[in-house]
Formats: sequence, C-alpha cells, structure tokens
Amino acid sequence: MNNLDHLKSIYKPYRYTIRGKCMVMESTSGNFVVKERPKNKDIPSIFNYLKSRNFNYFPEIYIDSRSDNYIYEYIEDKEKINPQKSEDLISLVGLLHSKTSYNKEVEEETYKEIYENILSNILYLKDYYQKQYEMFLIPIYMSPSEYEFVRNYSKIKAALDFSNSNLDDWYSKVKNKRRERLSLIHNNLSMDHYLKNDKDYLISWDNAKFDTPVLDLFKFYERSAIDLEFSSLYERYKSINPLNKEEEELFFILISLVPKIEFSGSEFEKCKNMRKALDYVYKTESFLKPYYTTDSEE
Repeated sequence: MNNLDHLKSIYKPYRYTIRGKCMVMESTSGNFVVKERPKNKDIPSIFNYLKSRNFNYFPEIYIDSRSDNYIYEYIEDKEKINPQKSEDLISLVGLLHSKTSYNKEVEEETYKEIYENILSNILYLKDYYQKQYEMFLIPIYMSPSEYEFVRNYSKIKAALDFSNSNLDDWYSKVKNKRRERLSLIHNNLSMDHYLKNDKDYLISWDNAKFDTPVLDLFKFYERSAIDLEFSSLYERYKSINPLNKEEEELFFILISLVPKIEFSGSEFEKCKNMRKALDYVYKTESFLKPYYTTDSEE
C-alpha cells in the first residue's frame, strides 16, 4: 500500500488486517478498506454512473488526491450463512445489467472477431486433448489420472464439438447485425464479492467495463457451477434481465468450453484437476439438456 503515512494522519488507525489484495483499517474514525488505485480504471466515475442509473449497491468511496489508494467504507457481511445468497447475488447482477443496458452500433468486424477468438480457443483445446488422448494410449499400464481421462475423452470431445457446431450457427445469425447490447459488467463475480448488510452490496469493481452481459454470466458460471444449482439461478437472472436468442446461445457456447486440464504435478494433483474438469463437463451437460431437448421436440 502506498502513502500510508498520509492516511495515518487523517484516520488515526490502530489496527491493520491484510485481506487478499486489500487492507482493512480500523481507526478512531471507523473501519475502512484500503486498496491501491487500479491502473486505467476510474472507480469513482463508475460509481457516479451507477448512481445516475439508480443502482446504488456498492460501498461508498472516499477520494484523496494526495493518496495512491482508494478508501472504501467497510461493509460487514451479516448473512455469511445464507442458503439464498447465490439467488440474491444473481438477482443483483440482473438488476445491474438491466439498469445499465444500451444498444451500440458496431462494425462489421465486431462479431467476426468474437467468432474467430472463440473458434481459435475451441481448436486449440481439441488439438490439446486429442494429443493427450493419443499419448495416454501408448503405455501398457495407465496411471489413475490417465485412465480417468481416456475413459471420459468422448464426453470432452462431445462438449467441444457442441461448442464448435453452435458457434457456427450463432455466427450465421449475427454476422450481418450492426447493433450489440452492452451493459456495465462487474467482470469479477464471485460469492466472495457479494455482501449483505443494511442492503445488498457488490464489491471489488476494479475489472468493471462495458461489454455484453453474457461475460458476467459466463465467468460466474465458470467459477461456481460445480458448487451451485445453476438452472434456477439462470432462470431468476432472465426474469430480471431477459437475454435474446443470440445472447443465450453465446452463453451456452462459452460454458461448453472444457477448462484446460493441467497434467502436471503429483498424481494426486492430476487426479484432482481431472475430477474438477469432468465435474464441470457433466454439470454443464445436465444444465444445457433441457434447453436443447425442448428445441428438438419442437
């Protein structure tokens, strides 16, 4: 942290506690969170914009031009044990996207660039997993992690084929569009960044930007899908901020990208990485099935 001497002269702190990338400062003036100012990110301007859109679910920020830090009010989470916490969070995210949503004219290359970036990722993962599969077939006796991978390779391949096929379908629908819906996205969603006190709060806005709301959903799903029942969360989100068909399809494509499994470290670590990735694949297949079963029946 920079310029703490200056803060000491103002707040008269008597205790500091490091928590991740920030510091809780207990002082005679109250408790505060101290964070270094992020580069190329004007958090006060973001908060002012949110206030103008009637979205006030973030901590107060205190500015001092002589300091390289931002000072935030400290929010005590009064509902750390809350079975509905994930539902409250996704409702708040839906409100954020709804309040800040607008349509923007885009260039012809915009959707093409998205398509090519995702396709490049898919092709890389396909090649990576195929080479791993062929290599693991060579030994007479496989290790537990190798056996688990080979046994489930067809599922991994099917997930990537699904992404590839639906990506082509998505691009055929959007390539001639010249408008895109954007929202202010938090871009760092996790259960740890949602607090409940006198009201709901989203914290840690350092990555916030204007982009498709699909990115917030995708990153939250990627982090939390294994631990949460996401079907009900997704339907709750859509009840607040409905996605159009192309946005929903893009979300489904992104979550079907199998996380890259690292085949390094101890056998225990490799088995743990394998199990986590396979849980994600099976959970995603289960999540997507009702949407595509309905389409096929129709």
